[in-house]
Amino acid sequence: MRSETFYQEGEMAQDRVEDPSSKRTLGATGLSVSPVCVGCAPLGDMPETFDYSVGRERAHETLRAVFQSRINFLDTAASYGDGESERRIGEVLGQMGGLPQGFVLATKADRDLTTGDFSGEQMRRSVERSLNHLGMEKLQLVYLHDPEHESFEHMMAPGGPVEVLVDLKREGIIEHLGVAGGPIDLEIRFVETDLFEAVITHNRYTLLDRSADPLLDVAAERGVAALNAAPYGSGILAKGPDAYARYAYQEAPKMMVERVRAMQEACREFDVPLAAAALQFSMRDPRVASTIVGMTRPERIGQTLDLAVYPIPDELWETLEAVA
Repeated sequence: MRSETFYQEGEMAQDRVEDPSSKRTLGATGLSVSPVCVGCAPLGDMPETFDYSVGRERAHETLRAVFQSRINFLDTAASYGDGESERRIGEVLGQMGGLPQGFVLATKADRDLTTGDFSGEQMRRSVERSLNHLGMEKLQLVYLHDPEHESFEHMMAPGGPVEVLVDLKREGIIEHLGVAGGPIDLEIRFVETDLFEAVITHNRYTLLDRSADPLLDVAAERGVAALNAAPYGSGILAKGPDAYARYAYQEAPKMMVERVRAMQEACREFDVPLAAAALQFSMRDPRVASTIVGMTRPERIGQTLDLAVYPIPDELWETLEAVA
């Protein structure tokens, strides 16, 4: 682990955490984004993934609250709810007359979830479908999503998914291109092609799991914006192990549950919400451009901003590191 380096970097980065409504440039894209990004996957109503359902009206209310907030960055994907997340965002944008000035909306190009087709042609179909759902003529930022479902060679082949997405960028339909996936070694391979301006990792850089650490280093070295999704590990680090014993959308192993319970107890001793420590763990790392947090209720926006600035003493960070 990089504990000494981490704390030195964390101390230098502390000012970045104290104003979650501040804006920073997203790598080489030139896009100006908040250090907290609203993850819109649960707004697509995905109970099989999140173990709870979100109705359309609640999703609309949450999105309207986001557009009235100090957060200007939203993240979705073509596959979330088989397009339902994008549809709901598009419905709200239609009511508002389009994406408000200064907001950044990112989405992801996906394989066909029914047939498994992950071809270049499917990437074009996915992007066109996203444009239709969102009611937009072009997309600010599009990620190649979950490329681990095919080989790296397939993704990079002539006429394949990456080449088609690069073509769409050249055509002006996509402004900026990123990659979002799971396996860290694979994500590093894509970053090292220098074709991508941003990379998303999820559930792999949390209080419980530091496996994305090498990816964050490579992205920083190459000037690629790194975004860290699911700092709560899909919920256990926000709600606690007794209320939600799931990590990365699956039942959490017993040993992990006990580690979270120890972290929760340490936070109680310092009168700090576990969720605040989990969120700030990501936000205080200077290699992370923005932290993607799923939100499903309007009140979650203000609560998240409060967690982002909750005072956390150095002694607690040291205790959490020892538990991790």
